[in-house]
Parts: sequence; C-alpha cells; structure tokens
Amino acid sequence: MAREDPSHRAGFAGQVTVGHIALMAIGAYSSAVLSTKLGFPFWIALPSAMVITALAGAIVGIPSLRLEGAYLALATLGLAESVRIFISGTEFLGAAVGYENIPPPYIGNWSLENHRAYYYVAMPVALLGLYFSFSILSSDIGRAFKSIREDPLAAAASGVNVPKYKVIAFVISALYAGCAGSLQAHMAPGFLHPNNYTINEMITLLLMVVFGGIGHIWGGVIGAIVVTIIDDFTRDYYQYRMLMFGAVIVLVVIFMPRGIGGIIDDVLMRRRFKVIRAAKQVPPQRAGANAA
Repeated sequence: MAREDPSHRAGFAGQVTVGHIALMAIGAYSSAVLSTKLGFPFWIALPSAMVITALAGAIVGIPSLRLEGAYLALATLGLAESVRIFISGTEFLGAAVGYENIPPPYIGNWSLENHRAYYYVAMPVALLGLYFSFSILSSDIGRAFKSIREDPLAAAASGVNVPKYKVIAFVISALYAGCAGSLQAHMAPGFLHPNNYTINEMITLLLMVVFGGIGHIWGGVIGAIVVTIIDDFTRDYYQYRMLMFGAVIVLVVIFMPRGIGGIIDDVLMRRRFKVIRAAKQVPPQRAGANAA
C-alpha cells in the first residue's frame, strides 16, 4: 500500500518526491491517537486517518506547485524530517519513547491481534488499493496525470488544468500513505516510534518503486515483494544495508531504467508482435478456407 503512494506522484503525474514516509507517519499517529484517546474503533480510525493525511497532502501540495525536479524532492525530504522531529519532541505523541497500547482491529468479539489474523485485514485492503490504482490509471484523471508527466506545457495547451491535477496527485498519494500508516499502527505489537519513519525507510520505499518500475502497478508489487525479502535477509548486516540498497538503485537505474515493469511490458509487446506477424503470414487461400 505504501508503495502505491509514490507511484501516483512519480510514476503517473511525474512529480518526484521523497516525503511519502512523512505522510505515512501522519496517518499512523492520527489513527493511533483516534483509537487510544477518542476511543475510535479501527474501522473508523482507518478512514479518518486517511482523510487527515489527505488534508496534509493538500496542504503540502498547494505550496509545492511551483517546485519541480530536485527542488521538489528536497522540499519533501525536509517535510519528512520535520514531521519525524516534531513527533520526537511531542509528549502527546509519545516523543522519543514511542506511542504504545494501540488496539488491534476487532470483528465482533474476535481480536485480530496476531499477524496471521491481521493478514485478513491488510491483504483485502491492499487488493482494494490496487483496484483503485488501476481504475484511476484508466480514468480521465489517470490520462491527465500521464499527459502532465510527458509534457506539462503541452498538457496545459491541450486544456488540462495542471495545478489542479498535481494537487489531486498529492491528495491521492496521501490517501494511500495514510492507509498504510494506519494499518501499520494497529498491527501487533501496537507500538509506534519516530525511528520507524527515517530516511532509511524512505530509501527502502524508493527502492521498491524503482526496482518495480516507476508508474507500473504490477511491477511495483513484485518490486515490493523482492525488496522486502532482501530487507529481511540483510538485517544481520544492518550497518551496510543502506549502502547495498543505494548501490542497487544506481545499478537498476543504469541497467534496468524501467524496472521489472518495463521488462514485463517488453515481453507482452513481443508476444503481441509475434501474434500479429503470424496472422499476417497466413496464406490467403488458407485464411479463406478457415473462414469458410
């Protein structure tokens, strides 16, 4: 779910940002506060946290309309660190000690407090997020995103309201990030810490996007799975993990710039051309006989 957040901005709308982890933190702590302080159940805290994160995305997106490329990336990186530092210094949010006793989801009297039971919450939500990603991509909004990514000036000349759709991209990605943060907050052991939202986590998330293919939904899913497995196997070498991840990002950008998604697209395109070529090579008489 978190991986879908940068895809909408970087892949579909062409906005390169590195502040996704801040939006995820906002969603996580919003859901935690709503559950523990106000007594909201998970099923209400989740959409409420998504709305709060979407508002935060709009607040960040509107002033960032004039920023492009590296400037936008630096501004959102500053946002990520500012949110983490704010949480670390706020007693109401647990400060540097962390926020604990976040309740798990309940279905009736059944508590989904272990990871196996929680899977049946996280997986349907992730599949629903994928469905909405495909729906957005094939809608008018998705086509506007693609036009902005290819050439903002040409898109504006064609009647696309570029500022409007850039803000929409921020809001949609914030909704996904808020959902991911809320799911993380209520997962066992029900504990959040500011160190869960550092630049290291941001690099891991970016690696998922780059490895899977920017703007490619299924490739991104595969990239997230592969990077998660690599992340688990390299935990014993934590002091070198970011060095390894950085090297992988550089190598992928050089040798596989379109990621796994690009490879999938190439394979499907070759198959399509083979089918078309085979259809054209059928002799006319045989084609007529088959029709008869």
